[in-house]
Amino acid sequence: MKIIATNKKAHYSYHVITKYETGICLQGTEVKSIRASRISLNEAFVVEKHNELFLINALIPEYDQGNRCNHSPTRQRKLLVHKSEIRKISQAVNRDGLTVIPLKIYFKDRWIKLEIAVCKGKAKSDKRQDKIKQEANREMARAIKLTNR
Repeated sequence: MKIIATNKKAHYSYHVITKYETGICLQGTEVKSIRASRISLNEAFVVEKHNELFLINALIPEYDQGNRCNHSPTRQRKLLVHKSEIRKISQAVNRDGLTVIPLKIYFKDRWIKLEIAVCKGKAKSDKRQDKIKQEANREMARAIKLTNR
């Protein structure tokens, strides 16, 4: 499994509740841009329309060697998910007020897969607490590393 891109702010801004692995419908020039690791998931999110999931605001720049048939960089892309999973995701979003965001995009065998997560937004105080815990863990790791020398 080769990870192409990750959404770095996802774990900082959201509590991840459940994760799903999905396929994604892409055009040929989009695949070539992704193979060149030219994709950004930072502002992307997932919406449900007519019992289908779509990836919105994912930036895949145009392929440099593409011709007039090149793709639109921020078009909506359909996600390939089982109906039962779509039902679970849409119920969580509608009932609990959660959101769905992409976490990472990667190659699995020869297919491009997208990992999405049902998430709940963090409050500012939660973000501060996570930052404090992260710094404490770094200091402990440094202390352990110094004592092992």
